[in-house]
Order: sequence, then structure tokens, then C-alpha cells
Amino acid sequence: MAIGNKLHALGEGVLIALDAIRTNKVRAGLTILGIAVGVFVVTAMSAGVHGINSGVEKSMAAAGPTTFYVTRWPVGINGCDGSADSCPWRHHKSLTIAEATMIGELPSIKGVIAHVGTGAEIKYHDRDLQSVNVDAYTPGWTDVDGGDIDPGRSFTEHENANAEQVIIVNEVMAASLFDNGDAVGKTVAVDGKPFVIIGLYHPLANFFNESNKPGAIVPFETARRKLQMGVRWLDLTVKPRDGVAQDVAMDEVTSALRTERRLRPAAEDTWFLYGQDKLMDLYNSTVQIFFVVVISLSAIGLLVGGVGVVAIMMISVTERTREIGVRKALGATKGVILWQFLVEAATLTMIGASTGLIIGGGLAWAIRKFTPIDATIPPMAIVAALLTSAFTGIVFGLLPAYRASQLDPVEALRYE
Repeated sequence: MAIGNKLHALGEGVLIALDAIRTNKVRAGLTILGIAVGVFVVTAMSAGVHGINSGVEKSMAAAGPTTFYVTRWPVGINGCDGSADSCPWRHHKSLTIAEATMIGELPSIKGVIAHVGTGAEIKYHDRDLQSVNVDAYTPGWTDVDGGDIDPGRSFTEHENANAEQVIIVNEVMAASLFDNGDAVGKTVAVDGKPFVIIGLYHPLANFFNESNKPGAIVPFETARRKLQMGVRWLDLTVKPRDGVAQDVAMDEVTSALRTERRLRPAAEDTWFLYGQDKLMDLYNSTVQIFFVVVISLSAIGLLVGGVGVVAIMMISVTERTREIGVRKALGATKGVILWQFLVEAATLTMIGASTGLIIGGGLAWAIRKFTPIDATIPPMAIVAALLTSAFTGIVFGLLPAYRASQLDPVEALRYE
């Protein structure tokens, strides 16, 4: 019977809350808006990060768990301001193709991909894209990349060796230059030189690439000889042979580079090696900062909604003082009155949370539909949003509910 009474009180509280929303549309609307904004921010950001996480994981899986990278610069934020003290690595010798070839011939290494990036002007008839990101790779780069080329293909060893003027463009560039997006076979001007498009590249969207901007890929030798692309900031992706541990391969590469560069035993390495764990550490630290900002914005929205709950519930208590007196005179206990008003407050915030979830879900669908990011709302984010909003309603509705439960029935009946 007690459970039945509670369920009846729960239903009654929800109906009264809905009636209060209809009666006080502006006050209730502002309260719902505050909660909805807070929940929307968390939901939308969670969906985006969840999609980017999926892309990062797929990229790492495509490269292989033992793949590592060799660069001239340290990964992550290092506080370099251009001075020799803050970034001595700027004076390190650049990596070279000769060193990449030497590393590729080591017994533990399966393959090495050299890469360098720059910006270029790309034109097609009267359409002109300035400062487009152009990446130059040696052949085989698709073995460590999680994206795909469709339609078309990547460049060959022969095309790279002969510096053929071929280019692969991403979807954003194709949409920007060609009305129908049909890019393969067309000729574009890259810094004034004709390049034939041989493939349409679909990258995996993640934190480490700019898949939402026009981009292109050309053979390494083509970039070096035909586009005069500098190689001072060359980086290498190194893939060990099957069955070779990453640390073993790293040690062999380090030993070979030190020998090649004739470094003395006490001298520091003039390059940086790091695996995918280092990239994930950088990614996770960035995501944590991002979530702190998101949670702060969400907390502001919930606070605004919570203040609205206090205001509307205090007004509700005042307007229904005689009703409370009648209910107490008929035997309603303080607990029953307290429960009713808490249910009303939680209902108000749950409506706000549901609104935020619906809008956030719509944005996640739009992101998934119109960008490469597979944005989806994690089920736990939905549960957390609803529970947090209900908790907010209970906490901020506690004072009005307590005040209602403590009203003297005689005084309440006399209230005009």
C-alpha cells in the first residue's frame, strides 16, 4: 500500500508540475532553458569526442600497435619561444631520405614512410584555394593510414621516383573545386604547375588531422623537385617487422642513427622517438582540458536552471498555501508534502534535460551526416544527464519543498 501511495504521489506531482509549467510559461521556460543548455553542451560535446575517439582508435589500429615515429621536434606542448634555451632541438640536424632508407634496411624494420607538409595554392579554372595543406609521402603510406582512397588510387613507386605530377585530394577540396565532386581525372594547378588528380581520399577524422579542411597528398619526390618543398621538418613513420617488439626496433633505430650521425656516447640524441602511447597521452591530456571547459559551461547552465527551480517552486508554494493547508487538515504528513514538491522540481529539470538531449542528439546526427566524425551519444552520457538534472531539481527544490512541508495548517488555511 505504501508503494502504491508513493506511486500515486509521484504521478500527482508530475501532473501538478506540468500544470505549473502551463500556468507560468515564462518562469518555467527560463528554468527549462537553463537545464537544457547545460545538458545540451555535455551531450553534444560527448558525442563529438566519442566520434573523434573512434577515429583515433581506428587510426592507431591501421598503423599497427608497434609502429613508432621519428621526428626532429618533441611531441606535445614544450613551451618553445624560439630561444636556444627553450627549444634547443631547433638546431638539430634534419632527418634525411638517406637516413630513412638506412632505417628501412635494418633487420627489425618492415618499412619506413617519410613525410613532410607545407601549404600551396590550388586552382581549377576560376576557383582558387589559398594555403591548402599539402602532405608529401613516400610510397606505402597507405599501409599506416586508416583512411581510404575511393574512387581512384595512390601513387606508385615509379611515379614517386620520376616525380610525376599526380595528386590525391580529400572530399572537402573536391567539393570546393568541383560542383559535382567528381575529381578523379581532372587537372588542377598546384602553385602554377599542372597536376592530375588520381584519387579521392577519405581520412579518418581524429584529433591529429584536419579532415574538415581542403587537403591534398603528393609523392615525396614530386614535392621536393617540382614544388621545391623544404625537407627540414621531415618526419618518419617506422613499422617493425611482425613479431618484433617496439622497444627492440626503437633501440636498433637509435643505435643506427647515432652511428650514422657519429654521436659520442655522452652526446644526447638529435631526434625524438615516440610510439602511439605518447600520442594517446597527448590526446588524452587535451581531451581532459576540453572536458573541464565543457563541464564548467554545463555547470553554469545547471546553476541558472537551479536558481530558476528555486524561484518557480517558491512562487508555487506561496500560490498554493491554502491547498497545502487543506491537505494537511485532511491528514497529509510533512513527508507527503515534501515528496510532492520534490517530484515537481525534479519533473521540471527532467523536462529541461530531455529537451537538451533531443537538441544534442540532433546536433550529433548533423555532425555524423555532414562531417567524417562518427558522432554518437554514449548511453552513459544520457543516463548521467538525466540523473544530474533530477539531482539538480531535488537539491534546488529542497528549500521550497521543506518550506511547504513546515507550513502550519491553521495559518495556511487562513492565507489569502
